[in-house]
Amino acid sequence: TKARGVFVSGTSSPGHATAELAFFLIGAMARGLVTNANSMSNGGWQNHLGRDLRGATLGILVLGRLGTEVSRFGKAFGMNVQAWSQNLTTTNCEEVGINYVSRETLFKTSDFISIHLKLSDRVRHLVGTKEFSMMKKNAFLINTSRAAIIDMTALAKALNNLEIAGAAIDVYDIEPLPFNDSLRKTKNLLMTPHIGYVTEETMAIFYGQMLESIEAMISGNPIRLLEAKT
Repeated sequence: TKARGVFVSGTSSPGHATAELAFFLIGAMARGLVTNANSMSNGGWQNHLGRDLRGATLGILVLGRLGTEVSRFGKAFGMNVQAWSQNLTTTNCEEVGINYVSRETLFKTSDFISIHLKLSDRVRHLVGTKEFSMMKKNAFLINTSRAAIIDMTALAKALNNLEIAGAAIDVYDIEPLPFNDSLRKTKNLLMTPHIGYVTEETMAIFYGQMLESIEAMISGNPIRLLEAKT
């Protein structure tokens, strides 16, 4: 693009908003927050036996910027935090005070698993039928990263067959999610409409820096230029 005189200017992203949502979803699943709130709105009362976060095991896939943020939240709530990814090491985990475990151990022993991977061909459908069969029946899966990391058909089957206790997802293979998509009828699935980054503070950075970039381009001094990937 540069050879043709085309420049691409990016913006920064604070990122922590997505990590916050991920942990909110962990808490909501633990206490059956939505079903209890809906029960109150419909004239009912308690309808869900919750569980503590303190002492529960939180598994992180992967320990990058967002995964590290979520791990800190988990530790603040007294959770036992562990992580795995293809390039993660024991040293990486020790630096933030959590445990490094194997992929199999993470799926078998975690009470909550939160996904924070960047999408690539090698992690597409990383979580599928095999992984759901390894998880505890009272475990929860949270995905605020990219939908394709999970085999969504396998997820729906695992939830409808009560193979795991529940899941909370903020991302989908098709967005917006079609009105008649079968996911909307899936048991024990808490869905949010890709709101991980949608906060006033994040949007102020996105749109503010977009305006700065436009003004810089007009002045002939472009800023935050992105290099084309080959």
